[in-house]
Amino acid sequence: MIGRLTGELLEKQPPQLLLDVNGVGYEVEASMNTFYKLPQTGARLSLHIHFVVREDAQLLYGFIDRDERTLFRALIKVNGVGPKMALSILSGIHPDAFIRSVHDGDTTALVKVPGVGKKTAERLIVEMKDKVKDIMLSDPAEFVLDGGMPLEMEQAVNEQAVAEAESALLALGYKPVQATKAVAAAEKSLATGAPSEELIRHALKSMVG
Repeated sequence: MIGRLTGELLEKQPPQLLLDVNGVGYEVEASMNTFYKLPQTGARLSLHIHFVVREDAQLLYGFIDRDERTLFRALIKVNGVGPKMALSILSGIHPDAFIRSVHDGDTTALVKVPGVGKKTAERLIVEMKDKVKDIMLSDPAEFVLDGGMPLEMEQAVNEQAVAEAESALLALGYKPVQATKAVAAAEKSLATGAPSEELIRHALKSMVG
């Protein structure tokens, strides 16, 4: 069982990142909550890992915050919620907001997440209410930031950030029209050169509310 990985962050293309651990590249799926906190590529990074073995694949899910992994593991125990939907939930709504919605029995924010209908939202509240009591999400101090984003070829970088943001939203289950519109609005609202993570954060916020 793989519970933790530490290495060099080689690539980050939401919702997947590539981590080099002693010369071995691990492809790891991560929520947007974790992506927002990632350092620049080339930095060392530690992730808490949930390892899934299927007949056709071995999948790694990574989280900077241990409590987010705990929340992910609780989510996948809910009837009808698999790892992909759990990751989508943790990307479409901030974990703290999710816990608050469960505590309050509020389905409003939950049904805005792709793939979560009213019945699923109600089931999440019922089955998760006791499980989230002891989960206290906190700011992690287990990642290292170093280096900076090069400023050359600014236009190409901006276009790449937009493409990555749209791709991430599509991977989370949003429709192409929704993704393009939300990212375009985010690009207008944010400063020129905003990284893909900021575009995604702003776009998700505008769609989920």
